Amino acid sequence: MELQILSNNMEVTQRLRDYVEKKTARLDRYLPTLSSIQVELAMENTRSAVQRHVAEITIRDERGTILRAEERNSDMFAAIDAVVDKLYRQIERYRGKNRTRTRGREEVEMGEPLPIPEETYEEEDHAIVRHKRFALHPMSAEEAIDQMELLGHDFYVFFNVEDDAVNVLYRRRDGTFGLLQPEMG
Repeated sequence: MELQILSNNMEVTQRLRDYVEKKTARLDRYLPTLSSIQVELAMENTRSAVQRHVAEITIRDERGTILRAEERNSDMFAAIDAVVDKLYRQIERYRGKNRTRTRGREEVEMGEPLPIPEETYEEEDHAIVRHKRFALHPMSAEEAIDQMELLGHDFYVFFNVEDDAVNVLYRRRDGTFGLLQPEMG
């Protein structure tokens, strides 16, 4: 398991690094297929001191599934505790979905999901300020729904194995899902 600790606007002390390593080492017990953990620690200049310290953890397993959680707190150690607890709940939900998918029929191999496409921010002059590249992995629409819910996103881009094309899955305002299937015009 690979652990990467990144920081923004702060210095990662040895005590903080040890604390992160201790807390994230336990994640391997709950998700044995864990391949990498990326921890991002940041201090933001906000008006609210309660949200000043930000801890974000992104984990990937051997199948390529991505789980991500973020927490803000007035204390960095408390933010790390909260984000790890949130990840435990996400892992349990993820493992539960895998168990229900394989019960009563032959085991289905989940396709590798995409890295999370980050939003492109546009300024008033419509300049693209960020580009994100990612690999497409084949999966069904149901697997894409599961991955989108695990990530907590409102949309998900994936390669649909049923129609051999890139599709976009999105959450509608009423809580249902929509599927965009582009055609050449």
